[in-house]
Amino acid sequence: MYKIVIVGASTLVGREMKDALSESPLAAANILLLDEEEAQGQLEQVGDEVTFLQAITPDAFDRIDFTFFCGSEDVTRKYWRDALRAGSTVLDLSGALDQESGVLVRAPWLGSEVVSADLFTPAVVPAHPAALVLALLLERLQQAAPVRTAFATLLQPASEFGRAALDELHQQTVNLLNFQGLPHDLYDTQAAYNMLSGLGETAKFSLGAVEARVRRHYAALSAGRWPTLALHVVHAPVFHGHTFSIAVEMERPVEIAAIEEALSGGHVDLVFEDTDSPSNLAATGQNDVLVRICPEPGERNPSLVSRLWLWAASDNLRLNAQNAVECALDLRRLRPQGTVQ
Repeated sequence: MYKIVIVGASTLVGREMKDALSESPLAAANILLLDEEEAQGQLEQVGDEVTFLQAITPDAFDRIDFTFFCGSEDVTRKYWRDALRAGSTVLDLSGALDQESGVLVRAPWLGSEVVSADLFTPAVVPAHPAALVLALLLERLQQAAPVRTAFATLLQPASEFGRAALDELHQQTVNLLNFQGLPHDLYDTQAAYNMLSGLGETAKFSLGAVEARVRRHYAALSAGRWPTLALHVVHAPVFHGHTFSIAVEMERPVEIAAIEEALSGGHVDLVFEDTDSPSNLAATGQNDVLVRICPEPGERNPSLVSRLWLWAASDNLRLNAQNAVECALDLRRLRPQGTVQ
């Protein structure tokens, strides 16, 4: 039986991670929930078992096989080397370690990854869920024809920044409807009912940092095999779910049927009807990426296109946790069952 720790178990990502593990081949593992002081003592359920959040200490990682860091970047930086010294495999969902030397960005859903972990890999970063979606779709489009250019606008939800961002967006919405002043503790601007490319000078979050992270992860997954991605991140006034507007130009005209065939497969659900258009609400709780193909208006032959748009949606929290589980399952080959190396 494996022993698993989730650090930051009370966060949105931590709770999704707990559920994803409970539904995976690692469900039989002994799972320990750790968090910062203000969350300690809270009761949580893991599968059929009820447990409580415990303190994070340097010796909490002793004889732990897998450690999932789901809390703040500061907590990850403080404790990840303690986990490594204890012999645990580190999987970082916090975004703290992707620029550390030797740390690999992984996405096992992709058909072929350029690099794989070995015994000398200090930690693994499951790819940002937006980078995973973009890499998955562009990798598959390449099967129909080489992609010349790709441009994407990512509409980001409040949940990407954690529970506090959800709470402030909710409070701003309520206050606007009641003609009251708006809290600006985190956003430093009106996020409710507003599309934003920046969050204010004193905002606690940064869209630029998210954009840079998605770019890094896409580049790491691509390793030069796919076109350079032009990306713009916009904050949408929604609570959950990524949505994407992706413009693609192919090297040569391709039959729409060939594009549909290339995109189809595991983890992608093609949508054909207007009534079922992909949306952040439709994607909630889904393991798959919802995608609709929109040929460029004005093409002479609608069934043969060289330019097209993809409108896509995914559950950002669920994809993040699912990818982390897949990374852990992939790493089992480096770790005999129940044995800390």
